[in-house]
Amino acid sequence: MKNQCETCRYYIYDEYCGYYYCSINLDEDEMGNFLSGNTDSCNYYSCDDEYAVVRKQN
Repeated sequence: MKNQCETCRYYIYDEYCGYYYCSINLDEDEMGNFLSGNTDSCNYYSCDDEYAVVRKQN
């Protein structure tokens, strides 16, 4: 089962450090949820669907 973050457009891979991170400036509670893996209720989730624009063009 995928973590919700893995499909979010704000979940960015840092090639220099070699890990993924959330690019949103999270507050203390939100960061705690992110680090514990409890991301089901993230207010900033936005699906990173690369093909959404292409589907709209049809």
